[in-house]
Amino acid sequence: MELEINEFCSCLELPLSTVERWIRQGRIPVKKIGDRCLFSDTALRKWAQEHNLPYCPPDEQTAKKQAEKPESLSEAVGRGGIYYDLPGKTVEEVLGEAVSAMKDIESESDRQTLYETLVAREQMMSTGIGNGVAIPHPRTPLTQSSIAPQIAVCFLAKPVDFNAVDKKPVYVLFVLVASNSKQHLQLLSRLSYCLRDTTFLNFLSRIPPPETLIKKIIEFESHLNGGE
Repeated sequence: MELEINEFCSCLELPLSTVERWIRQGRIPVKKIGDRCLFSDTALRKWAQEHNLPYCPPDEQTAKKQAEKPESLSEAVGRGGIYYDLPGKTVEEVLGEAVSAMKDIESESDRQTLYETLVAREQMMSTGIGNGVAIPHPRTPLTQSSIAPQIAVCFLAKPVDFNAVDKKPVYVLFVLVASNSKQHLQLLSRLSYCLRDTTFLNFLSRIPPPETLIKKIIEFESHLNGGE
């Protein structure tokens, strides 16, 4: 791969004037074609390493930016799915129904692991946060799982006692799954922002259809993104 001079400046996070001066001084391996300066990615990696300089080519910069991008709540719900009238009279039963319903889990072993970790988390401490809402999630992220980051929204056929903080039965679950702690915290933070809002809770209690719920989540999430 060959880079233009502006791309090279970006790779080293250096101003154009500095790179042009180094070119004139013969300090950088460069190929000149007319007025153009082209740089070999392989040669520049070696050169940067020899001079103890940080070097991040365009493809790695893109990957880095994607990795740093906050997890989208609406996309996570889109992957997890929205489900209605889930049966069950106990915490274990509704968690089993929720995991069975989740559409984006292909491996049965992953499905079983998720169910077991959710039940274990509830046995340790309830995820019922009040107002009829619970956020079941594994105690630690499922780093060895193939499950993509997601949140399954599950409206129950009948409210179930989750031993929530306000002692009210739970009618909706937000099953949160992440593959690392950063994803978990990002999604939990965004979800909590919605669930702290009385308007959102009232909207949720009306059991909105999927497209309306996703639209409302996008609306709330836009505030977190600075109105983008």
